[in-house]
Amino acid sequence: MSSRKASVYKISKSNNVYEEKDNSTEFFVGIVVYAIVLMITSSLFEGFYVQNFLFALIAALLLSLLNTTIKPLLIVLTLPLNIVTLGIAYPIVNVIILQFCDLLMGKTFDISGIFASFIIAVFISFLKIILDNLITKKVGRWVLWIQCYIN
Repeated sequence: MSSRKASVYKISKSNNVYEEKDNSTEFFVGIVVYAIVLMITSSLFEGFYVQNFLFALIAALLLSLLNTTIKPLLIVLTLPLNIVTLGIAYPIVNVIILQFCDLLMGKTFDISGIFASFIIAVFISFLKIILDNLITKKVGRWVLWIQCYIN
C-alpha cells in the first residue's frame, strides 16, 4: 500500500508539459503580482496610497476575494448599463470593488475621489493583465513542470 497522494494531470497542447488542474502556486504568485501592481500604482498616482508591501498583500488578497464573490453580482446588476453603453461602463464595477476595499482597509489603503479611482481601476486592470501573462502563468507552469519531473 502506498500513501502517495493522487494528482490529476492534463497535457497542455501548447508546450507538452503536464499541468495539475488545482494550481495553488499560480494563485499565490498571482497575489504577489497583484500586490506589486498595487505598489506600482501607488507610486505613480497621487490619488492612490498603499502604506507598504504588507498592506498591499492584504489588499491583494481582499481584492481577489471581492472579485471572486461580489464582482459577479455587480456585473449582473450593471448589465443593462453595460448593454446601453456597449461595455464602456464595465470599469464602474472595478471602481466599486476598489472603493469597497478602501472602506475595509481604512488608512492603509486610500483612494481619493471617484474619477481618480476610475483611472486607477483601468490602470490596475491593464497592468495586472500584462504582469499575469508575463509572470504568473509562466511561474505556475515552471513549478508544475518541476513537480512533474521530480515525482
